[in-house]
Amino acid sequence: MGLTEHLYSVLVVSGSEKFNRALIPALPESRYSPVRTVSGVGAAKRELLERAYDIVVINTPLPDDYGTRLAIDLSADVGLGVLMFVKSENYGEVCDQVSGTGVLTVPKPANGQLVLQSLILLCATRDRLRRIEQKSASIEEKMEEIRLVNRAKWLLIDKVKMTESDAHRYIERQAMNGCVSKKTVAEKIISQYS
Repeated sequence: MGLTEHLYSVLVVSGSEKFNRALIPALPESRYSPVRTVSGVGAAKRELLERAYDIVVINTPLPDDYGTRLAIDLSADVGLGVLMFVKSENYGEVCDQVSGTGVLTVPKPANGQLVLQSLILLCATRDRLRRIEQKSASIEEKMEEIRLVNRAKWLLIDKVKMTESDAHRYIERQAMNGCVSKKTVAEKIISQYS
């Protein structure tokens, strides 16, 4: 799966129009869409409540805060890539603060190649996180099905006086005969006997 197969939504948090004018051309619509810009921490939090993003770019310092706390808080969202631009003289101190949180920190001024490489790295990380999220959702769905089937089995044991193995076979047979999932059969049994 190539990186160009996905569009990545980007929120740029920056109080500098000069920075925004330099960064936006590095985010072509064919790969990054939508790209929205806000000027501070408060506006970023409001925007993130309205919409989910794949990548958040933070240009420090921000008008209402430096931006480190925002970056750390956002990095707790496992599906979000955070790229933080920091003045060279503050780079070491900020890296110490965000190390281990998953925030990618770049000293500024940064050349175009470094910005491009950082964005490619965040996109690759985002793709990996998408795959992990899909596996996690699949596992959670399977666990939910197991819980429902077990609940249905216990209802059959209690209400119809089946053995556990008979209840299990009954649910499997009903699913196979009806060309439906065991979850569907379990839900029907639960609604019938609850």
